[in-house]
Amino acid sequence: MEFDTARRRLADLPASLPPGPDLLTPVLTDGGNRSFEPRATETDRPAAVLVLIVPDEAGSARVVLTERPTYDGLHSGEVSFPGGKVEPADADLVATALREAAEEVGLDPTASGLVVVGRLDEVWIPVSRFALAPILAIAEQWPIFAPSPIEVARIVTPPLAAFLPGAEIRIVERTIRDWPLRYGAYPVLTDDGDELLVWGATARILGQLGAILGS
Repeated sequence: MEFDTARRRLADLPASLPPGPDLLTPVLTDGGNRSFEPRATETDRPAAVLVLIVPDEAGSARVVLTERPTYDGLHSGEVSFPGGKVEPADADLVATALREAAEEVGLDPTASGLVVVGRLDEVWIPVSRFALAPILAIAEQWPIFAPSPIEVARIVTPPLAAFLPGAEIRIVERTIRDWPLRYGAYPVLTDDGDELLVWGATARILGQLGAILGS
């Protein structure tokens, strides 16, 4: 998808956003003997991520993602947006997303000509209890990245077309921390030619973004 096309289609978000593909939502596969813990909003952990669209040299739209390092934690090695939990000093969720992007990938909003265009639907993550606000933004030029060696294994910038309606969604079954899961994932390639699978909250956000652009 051309960057100018994406920018034009996202200039005026609809009041009611279309959902992404249902396949992207993880489900338990152990015969219904248990379910995810129900949400209790009083224990939510507010968080925000930056869904940043940038133009490449050919004028195509790309989205900025990160591959997390491998560690002993809930989201080890996953592909995600720059983002994190709300801190007391953050003025709002936009401030959280921008601060986290500066910390994780060295984003300078002014230098990249960044404009926030709106928010996508909140995503609740049962395993970590994050109430995640996706902040949608467009940069007029390719940012100069400086990835945090602690939080980012590498930056991944797949084409936005990889998440449009009709894009490949691969079905995966695996057990994570004793949870047998089935979910859909978007395959993407890194600059080194490695294939990564984007799943979970990140995939659901990208699926909704693709639905908006394809509508």
